[in-house]
Amino acid sequence: MKKRYLIAPGPTPVPIEVLSEGIIDIPHHRSEEFVQFAGEVFEKLKYLFQTKNKVFTFASSGTGAMESAVSNLLSPGDKAIVLVSGKFGERWNEICQAFNVETVVLESEWGDTVPLERIEKAIDENPDAKVLLTTHSETSTGTVIDLKAIGEMTKDKDIVLVTDAISSLLAQELRMDEWNIDVVVSASQKGVMLPPGLGFITMNEKAWNLVENSSSPRYYFDLRTYAKKYPESPYTPAINLIFQLKKAVEMIEEEGIEKIWERHRILADAVRAGVRSLKLELLSKKPGNVCTAVKVPNGVDGLEFVRRLRRKYGVTVAGGQGKLKGKIFRIAHLGYMGSFDVIIALSSVEMCLKEMGYDVDLGVSVKTAEEIFLKEGVV
Repeated sequence: MKKRYLIAPGPTPVPIEVLSEGIIDIPHHRSEEFVQFAGEVFEKLKYLFQTKNKVFTFASSGTGAMESAVSNLLSPGDKAIVLVSGKFGERWNEICQAFNVETVVLESEWGDTVPLERIEKAIDENPDAKVLLTTHSETSTGTVIDLKAIGEMTKDKDIVLVTDAISSLLAQELRMDEWNIDVVVSASQKGVMLPPGLGFITMNEKAWNLVENSSSPRYYFDLRTYAKKYPESPYTPAINLIFQLKKAVEMIEEEGIEKIWERHRILADAVRAGVRSLKLELLSKKPGNVCTAVKVPNGVDGLEFVRRLRRKYGVTVAGGQGKLKGKIFRIAHLGYMGSFDVIIALSSVEMCLKEMGYDVDLGVSVKTAEEIFLKEGVV
């Protein structure tokens, strides 16, 4: 028997208490009882986003929520400013191209962020740009942007600030209303501690004005339809996932969002310190609390390293994406994770690297992480 450990940035582990909520006698989605139940769950989602706005839920991945943002906010020929610092910034641009939206792409080195002054300059030079598309946590590089500062920059401008918080929701501090974020999209399979299958989008009145005037073709993701039906879904919802969502949100409320943000910070600090103790180099210049991207050391086959971790050690971490394939591996500290998940990840990395010829002093990264946990009072 081989026990398996999921330590990748999505899908992430799901608590057994949440999984068990999906084992139900399925109600009809148009029944008064289910619509009332779903409405109560959807209202609770506001706490996760720190917003007073309605949160709309799709039976989709996070990419579906991203598509809904582009198709509802923009018309063909409209202009969007897109920050691209990794694979998921690229996805914003690709979705815009699919809907014939003109893009002004602000790129940075993968592992870095676009400077704030460059963003402000682009906004000033493109007064006709309707939205600014950002990625709060670029999961492909483990990098987080200063979303609060960008919100301060755009709050008094006509441009609508949109952020992909698919991986950052609950792992990074995110205060939608307080930080003047106009639109936030996310999904179920990361910090929310659910299986894949739910996409979320929430927006304020400033953004909703664009929705009413968009001429983009849209059907399933047409937010006007969801708004008219809310809290009932206009189409068949993912019923079992909504029951699981209720339990997950209750667990989140019980722990408290500030404590959840702090837990992710401590786990990230421990992973980064452990990695550095192995004389490994981080990719990100501004690492966040979702995952840690680590450069594969010279002499080690990065693709084989990730495969061997999974097949021999039973530990699934993520490899690199796009131009980083085979060059990095990513250790997640996201969602339903604690200190011993970090210890398992680091110890497996040590053993696998040593087996593949990298000079490792076994136990050093685990010791480093343990010292941080003891100092922080976390076990």
